[in-house]
Amino acid sequence: MAERRPAQPEAGPASAPERAAVIGCGVIGAGWTARFRLHGVDVRAYDPSPDAERILAEVQGNANAAWADLGLPVALGDLTLCDSLADAVADAEVIQESAPEVLEVKRSILGEIDAAAQPDALIASSTSGLLCTDMARDLSHPERLVVAHPFNPVYLLPLVEIVGGDATSLGTIDRAMATYRGIGMHPLHVRVEIDAHIADRLLEAVWREALWLVNDGVATTAEIDDAIRYGFGLRWAQMGLFETYRIAGGESGMAHFIKQFGPALAWPWTKLMDVPELTDELVAAISDQSDAQSGDYGIRDLERIRDQNLAAILLALEANDWGAGQVIARER
Repeated sequence: MAERRPAQPEAGPASAPERAAVIGCGVIGAGWTARFRLHGVDVRAYDPSPDAERILAEVQGNANAAWADLGLPVALGDLTLCDSLADAVADAEVIQESAPEVLEVKRSILGEIDAAAQPDALIASSTSGLLCTDMARDLSHPERLVVAHPFNPVYLLPLVEIVGGDATSLGTIDRAMATYRGIGMHPLHVRVEIDAHIADRLLEAVWREALWLVNDGVATTAEIDDAIRYGFGLRWAQMGLFETYRIAGGESGMAHFIKQFGPALAWPWTKLMDVPELTDELVAAISDQSDAQSGDYGIRDLERIRDQNLAAILLALEANDWGAGQVIARER
């Protein structure tokens, strides 16, 4: 198991790189490219897909608009779309890999990066669930590999989970924390290497329950989303889970809340240890309900609406000097 610290380190210095490489230019890679560039970092990107240039341009347009909504300064770094991975990473200080979530694919691409990168380059994987130790197995310099798992949209949401592997040095962890602070993020050091890290394990629990609610005909996709966005999702956005429940305990605090509601955990409510079979019928039902829910809005329309709403929430949190709003305040 990777060496770890007993608690989150104090917020250290921020150190944005001058040059970054992004390998893989899908939703996440394009989001990384936009965030780096918005902080004045020059980016060299590589993706063999013929759609890469279009996706990068469209996502950058959304990112620029979101930054304008926040009223944040922009010092846009240059973008170069390269013809090879080796060309993209050759002079990069930080290399962000965002390839498909397949272990053998990650190992292959990270091996190419390791061979072509400068000796002092920081290599980071955007993986949402794979272990750093597993991905680093064949690397010549595994000590410089770290997981840096972001959340979509990468250019707007500040959280990035930083996870080391067995061979990752604490110096690499420190450098990663400083690097991502330097591009306006809130790096969270996941001290214990675990599949799916922290946030996605929480999301998967909600996702499983939601699948059962649709599968069992209890609720539609729209009704489930309404339960989140009109209710507890608003609380989570500004105070998370434990502090929300601490308030629910009233003046007696968290101990009282657990004493009052803890027994409910033994009731047969959850199906967390089971998942409905994703039959063609269930997939079609979810897809059809989702299409009906979104109506005439295309994906870019939904992204812009999402970004405008997130920007407004972040500004409100900034005005109250709370949560993710504190990260935005440091950008000014």
